[in-house]
Amino acid sequence: MNVEVVIHYLFSYFSTVTFGIVTNVPRKLLNACGITGAVGWMIFWFAKNLDTGEIFANFLGAIGIGMMSIYFSRRKKMPMTIFNIPSLVPLVPGGPAYQAVRNIVLGDYVSGIHSIIKVIMTAGAIAAGFMVTGIVERLLKKLFDKHKSTMKITK
Repeated sequence: MNVEVVIHYLFSYFSTVTFGIVTNVPRKLLNACGITGAVGWMIFWFAKNLDTGEIFANFLGAIGIGMMSIYFSRRKKMPMTIFNIPSLVPLVPGGPAYQAVRNIVLGDYVSGIHSIIKVIMTAGAIAAGFMVTGIVERLLKKLFDKHKSTMKITK
């Protein structure tokens, strides 16, 4: 196995767990949060390395986080936000946000605006990824509820 993959997984796991501790996630859920954040980051990282573009890679990573959050929220019987919020930490575009502020303060407005647009598009991609998982979850819930109701009628 490639050492770089392991390093990315471990750092994204520990950054998610650390942010979970800071945001007072219950101790028994920290491992699930770490796994969720690491899966989201790994999807992002692999997609970015496949030259899909950083924005689309963030979208895919957010879908991965959303799906894992749904899974763990059902399994642990806890709200999805407990898993979503700490898991976003690896995907947050902190570097471009810093660059935007730095460039504007230094008077390089064109680069600053470029970085701001990148931050906005990344945030939009993450939000869109969560919207997609929310829609998929509702559709699957309707499908399973409909399937359950037809099963009751036929019995």
